[in-house]
Amino acid sequence: MRIHSTVVGDSTLVIQLREESLDASNVQVFKDAVQALLKHHACVVFDLEGVRFIDSSGIGALLSCMRQMRQRQGEMRLCGLSGTVIALFELMRLDRVFSVFATCADATDLEACGGAPRP
Repeated sequence: MRIHSTVVGDSTLVIQLREESLDASNVQVFKDAVQALLKHHACVVFDLEGVRFIDSSGIGALLSCMRQMRQRQGEMRLCGLSGTVIALFELMRLDRVFSVFATCADATDLEACGGAPRP
């Protein structure tokens, strides 16, 4: 699984998932890779630009990450969702559960954890 992470600003972690799918075949590798990363940041952005398919196990993994962040009063955002993935999120009304942004720049434009826009 190709996962890259970078820190933007003071504390926003951007995790780039560069796989075609997030599904039962790779979800455990995804969980193992991101668990440790989530513990050290108040705001995490998942850049899913390359992901074309997410199944229920992939959605479950993202929900688990969101719960983990909320338990620590952190924030999680998603960006770069493909047309098929955003259509699935809208169908399942997950676009109301997750903070979804069109681009990574949009997702990181606000200060970490819901702050005011940067000057």
